[in-house]
Amino acid sequence: MKRLLVAIGCVLSLSFAAYAEPVKAPAAPEAKPAVAAPAVAPAAAPAATVTPAADAAKVAAPAPAKPAEEKKVTLKANPKVTIPIFLAIIGATMAVVVWSAKQTKSASDFYTAGGGITGTQNGWAIAGDYMSAASFLGISGMISLYGYDGFMYSVGWLVAYITVLLIVAEPCRNAGKYTLGDILSFRTSPKPVRAVAAISTVSVSTFYLTAQMVGAGKLMQLLLGVPYKSAIIGVGILMVGYVVFGGMTATTWVQIIKAGLLMTGAFLLSVLVAIKSGFSPFQFFNDIATNQNIIDHVKLLPIYLKESAAGTATADAGQRFLEPGLFLTNPLDQISLGMALVLGTAGMPHILMRFFTVPTAQEARKSVIVAMFIIGSFYILTTLLGFGAAIHLSPQGIQQVDKGGNMAAMMLAKQMGGEFSPFLGDLLLAFLCAVAFATILAVVSGLVLAASAAIAHDIYVNVIKDGHADQKEQVFAARATSFVVGAMGIVIGIAAEKQNVAHLVALAFAVASSGNLPVVVMSLFWKKFNTAGVVAGLVVGTLASVGLVMISPNMTYPDVVANNAQKAYTKLEKEIADGKIKPEAMEKTLKTIEAKKAEEVKNRGGKSMLGLSKPLFTLKNPGILSIPLGFMAAILATLMFPCKKAEEMWDEIYVRQNTGIGMAKAIDH
Repeated sequence: MKRLLVAIGCVLSLSFAAYAEPVKAPAAPEAKPAVAAPAVAPAAAPAATVTPAADAAKVAAPAPAKPAEEKKVTLKANPKVTIPIFLAIIGATMAVVVWSAKQTKSASDFYTAGGGITGTQNGWAIAGDYMSAASFLGISGMISLYGYDGFMYSVGWLVAYITVLLIVAEPCRNAGKYTLGDILSFRTSPKPVRAVAAISTVSVSTFYLTAQMVGAGKLMQLLLGVPYKSAIIGVGILMVGYVVFGGMTATTWVQIIKAGLLMTGAFLLSVLVAIKSGFSPFQFFNDIATNQNIIDHVKLLPIYLKESAAGTATADAGQRFLEPGLFLTNPLDQISLGMALVLGTAGMPHILMRFFTVPTAQEARKSVIVAMFIIGSFYILTTLLGFGAAIHLSPQGIQQVDKGGNMAAMMLAKQMGGEFSPFLGDLLLAFLCAVAFATILAVVSGLVLAASAAIAHDIYVNVIKDGHADQKEQVFAARATSFVVGAMGIVIGIAAEKQNVAHLVALAFAVASSGNLPVVVMSLFWKKFNTAGVVAGLVVGTLASVGLVMISPNMTYPDVVANNAQKAYTKLEKEIADGKIKPEAMEKTLKTIEAKKAEEVKNRGGKSMLGLSKPLFTLKNPGILSIPLGFMAAILATLMFPCKKAEEMWDEIYVRQNTGIGMAKAIDH
């Protein structure tokens, strides 16, 4: 228990330190999504914004457009270059599936690769599981538009693995078998605990899976012109094939391959950016602070306008881009976000599942350290890419292609390679497109495997069959549920095409941090913890986090949309009355006013999904409230309904989590 308390103290202090600096910004929170937007960045990239956004960007950017910027209005991958690279990556991964299928003979092989993955291999796989296309595109895009705050956002994901290393990696590997339910049911009533744990696992996986699937569809639609439904079906078929036939072995190697490709692409592009500054960090940051396009962009950001009007601006616009507070402006939202990221990662089912694939606890710790090194290096590279895109593309040019900045890294690839030759630009863009596609495949495969394991192993084998199922039946159940989960992922992805799925990532991390983590930690480290505590912690933590997100600013409130539209056209009408609109821009301004009035009429009086006119909970991430609720519910239920049997089995679980006694022998792969 002492070790646990010290670890929690270290992690929370690091989390607070990581997010404390931007708290200095005095402004109130803006309407921009501060939590989930970068995490599902591709999902927010509608293809319709590619061409017509050019005119709007000219209004938003006061700096005169340079000839070089005109090339960045549209972004399209060259199919003749991109498709062969796609086919090569898909072919390589399918070869892995064929090889893996021959190795997968038992339930242990399917769920955990027989425990035969080395620490280094597992570290690369964890990194591959964690470095989604959304983080690659979204973080670099956020940095290109908001500077330092984008980097601070990525810190949470890196610090998160300190929690994993200090608290859950070794005990989970020693105490568990295949799933979250295995860990929680060891000294509790197995059926209710496994049932609730499976529901939580499937919920988290579905939230995260939907966001990734929608992101895949939008990314392929934007870059390759592939119809959205076709992209979703293609990703789904490959995802199902990886999991159903190859199990954990195939999923692991697909993640390793994808991580290697992603690091290679990010490194090559970072080198090209560094060459531009003569490999001098001083020159690099000076280029940022003195770039006129960046200065003009920052001057139009709402928080900078407020600081300037209030006389609290501490630096000129270029230098301000290198300081915190342009995006993360609400102190409570920052702390809540930090708590969800740092603690949620350790409760993610597909991350926990990875620790069952290594042969020893030492290898489990090694895999976390390897993953931290890779992920840390990756976010350093994305920082270079984000700032490099701001310098060489301009924030205005990036927003012409995508308002959220999600295509910044792709645009930079084409720009940097194109300076050597047009073919090299197409080749580098095609490579990153293919890597982003492989990244999505790897992440969704891990999520499908975690969800199917919860259904097949926890519900079917241990609840319905009461643990009496032979290996052949277990493998069949695992493959059948993987197929069903994958098919449902395709259906949900198609259904969510026109939906704002930004809140789903917030939900995934909120449920993992508020429901899963409290019960995992207390199951491993508290002697009195029992069935009542597990069920209460999972149910209250999950319901609290889901409920708070549903009444938060993440949801759409038509009345709020109508109010914003009214403010917009009122401002434009005032500018016309004051003679501030030039004659050549009058027609366009009148059309904008007409569109905003129509938008107000359409949304006025509308309600959110829960019938609300405005958010009841003002934070975008509920972690600061839902995480304590999850812990409190688990503690109170345990104390109210004590269980002598759970206490008597404490010594066994304590020995097991520290020694690994009882784990199956590893199988070499």
